[in-house]
Amino acid sequence: MGAGVMKSGDDSGGRRRRRGARRTQPMAEINVTPFVDVMLVLLIIFMVAAPLLTVGVPVELPKTAANALPTDDEEPLTVTITATGEVQIQNTATAPDELIAKLQAIAAERTSDRIFLRADGANDWNTVAEIMGALNAGGFSNIGLVTDIAAPGEALGN
Repeated sequence: MGAGVMKSGDDSGGRRRRRGARRTQPMAEINVTPFVDVMLVLLIIFMVAAPLLTVGVPVELPKTAANALPTDDEEPLTVTITATGEVQIQNTATAPDELIAKLQAIAAERTSDRIFLRADGANDWNTVAEIMGALNAGGFSNIGLVTDIAAPGEALGN
């Protein structure tokens, strides 16, 4: 990584110097091999760790052409409606009648008032609308619907 010293000329191992012999010169080459090794290890670590950072509830999200919402520094508060109609806060199953009380207790400790609503595409609109209405009646007005990204024509079934 640093500059070294390179000897030139003298083959006797440096014991004797002739009068006209050249002195040592600094080596101007940088060894990049350790840098490349570290970068490759970091790349492998991030490639292995990235798939593990997703939310653990399996949901088949509907496809839309909407732009992504800006993110906060805080982990988003997520309400999920599974294909069977079960309601979950983050990864914890919750009864629909306890949803608002639990969310208000969680929201009191958070700086962000945003809630992301994830609903499986197999749910009917009535179930999703009921949960959204309950969230709004409970004082949560900053609700984001989570969808998968699709091309505009694909989202409409064209």
